[in-house]
Amino acid sequence: MNKYGYHDNIRTFSTFEELVNSRFQRNTNAFCWERKLEGDFHEIVTTLTLIEDITEVSAPDLLALQLSEKGSLARETILNDLELLTEFGALPSLNLLKCYERDDEFSFISTDVYSFHVDRSPVAADTFLCTYYGASSDILPNHEAIQKILDPEIRAKLRKLHDGTEESFDTFLQEHFFDLHYQPKPNAKPINLGNGNLWRLAVDHPFQEVLPCIHRAPTENTAEYRLLLIC
Repeated sequence: MNKYGYHDNIRTFSTFEELVNSRFQRNTNAFCWERKLEGDFHEIVTTLTLIEDITEVSAPDLLALQLSEKGSLARETILNDLELLTEFGALPSLNLLKCYERDDEFSFISTDVYSFHVDRSPVAADTFLCTYYGASSDILPNHEAIQKILDPEIRAKLRKLHDGTEESFDTFLQEHFFDLHYQPKPNAKPINLGNGNLWRLAVDHPFQEVLPCIHRAPTENTAEYRLLLIC
């Protein structure tokens, strides 16, 4: 059994076709095309130029790089992933990433991507992601997490922030995305997604049949950029 097979919220596959054509059901809300990629992704990271904290890298940007044989092999993998996802109908973005913006507006609740959260969409959609290089994201089984807004202390402080009626409180929580964020329960064990694997995570949308997948961005390694495909 592979290392993810012990978690009933995860199902692994060996092909892209299985990844995108399988259906989330019951407790399963994370699919993984498990891969061990060849090539030098570090070379791509060090050859690209970071602009501000996040730089989107296009296919022409990749093709313009002068790379070694191993670097070229890594580039071929990325270009193929971009093509597969585009043909599937997704809108993949390749990012060279130093860090995301931190949310420090409130000391008692964070709503940035470093906090465990779920994605929400008004239409049927999934989140795809693959970390080619650098620290990789974590997911958390839903039964090992609790919505932050259900924590009595946090909820009391949010009520003080809310300038409105009791009936409009839930709308207030949604409008400010407080309801999307979770905190691990005691003894929770986050699952690291690893490098090279292409993941498909369930999103909260009107037609979703399973719970959305709880995930977070990692704290970046010191002096190291991430190379991340996401859509």
